Amino acid sequence: MSNFWPRLALLALAALPAVAQPYKIAVIGLIHSHEGTYVPRMTRSEQVKLVGIAETIPELVTQAKEKQGAKDVPFFDDYRKMLDETKPDFVWAFVENNRHLEILKECAPRHIHVIYEKPLASTYKDALAMAELAKKYDVKVMCNYQMAWWPANQLARTEVEKGIIGKSWRLRGIVGHGGPGSTGPGKYFFDWLTDPVKNGAGALMDFGCYNALWSLWYMGRPESVFAEAIHLRPETFPKVEDSATLVLKYKNGINVFEGSWDLPRSFQDLEIFGSTPGPDGALTRGSIYMTQQKVEYRNGRETKELPLTPLPPEQADPISFMVNAIRTKQPITGITALDINIGVVEIIDAAKESIRTGRVVPLK
Repeated sequence: MSNFWPRLALLALAALPAVAQPYKIAVIGLIHSHEGTYVPRMTRSEQVKLVGIAETIPELVTQAKEKQGAKDVPFFDDYRKMLDETKPDFVWAFVENNRHLEILKECAPRHIHVIYEKPLASTYKDALAMAELAKKYDVKVMCNYQMAWWPANQLARTEVEKGIIGKSWRLRGIVGHGGPGSTGPGKYFFDWLTDPVKNGAGALMDFGCYNALWSLWYMGRPESVFAEAIHLRPETFPKVEDSATLVLKYKNGINVFEGSWDLPRSFQDLEIFGSTPGPDGALTRGSIYMTQQKVEYRNGRETKELPLTPLPPEQADPISFMVNAIRTKQPITGITALDINIGVVEIIDAAKESIRTGRVVPLK
């Protein structure tokens, strides 16, 4: 009898469900500036264990250790060595846009999933090559946009899908702020963001990708792209445009977007216009207006703010979203998915061609 209770306790423990182990995540690069938001979350997360950070710039390493909670995380000069030694389940790359394909070429054959900061790539050619790699090695590729985790962003599209404004025919969006800073640790971000090769463009790429993404999400692939760019501050941004306007044409619609580094405050605003033919042939018109904080239904003089509800935990932040996709073996869906973001880069490439030629560029 003396062994009965210990044996019973062991049997009871064995019957308990296994506690899920945190997934291993590693960071490649600290040169983006968005890592300042997400590295602290990784170090505090119960869903992931941050097993390594690869960065060669001493100032950025010090910043991560002292200000982002990564003082106990192993640092590597060579990210390939980090991948082999730490064997992460997925990585989050905070690098220049034109290095995204390079990173996937190393991660995909190792069967490591990848999160990138927007946009997916600096060129459409690179984006297509990334799609081939992801398919060949069956890895998940996710393109992170901050608006993907806003309840307002999801609510706006849900209301449009319900038909509250009829059929969408016009989107008007503005995204931007006063431009990137060029001092302190931010100078490394500034240097590549204002490089036409490393970024792919200037404000057109930085903020036009949000605009192109909205257009695809609401109305699908446009028939043609027209774009104009201005250099309002050539002394600050000598290599790239600091403001750009996109006009995306559809068979029965048109979308107009602005992206700028010259604005007096931050904008990430979208308005979706719709129309519904009535029995007499007249159109009932309305719109949905969205910012980060709110969604409004507008019709004539009527403005009604719609109540926001929190997103489910697995849809409320990028770490939870990727972990859930890996755990459930489900594809990445929505506006962070691979396919829609290939379309984003296709539109931006067409916009660059339009700016170069001054002409409308049809999408083949």
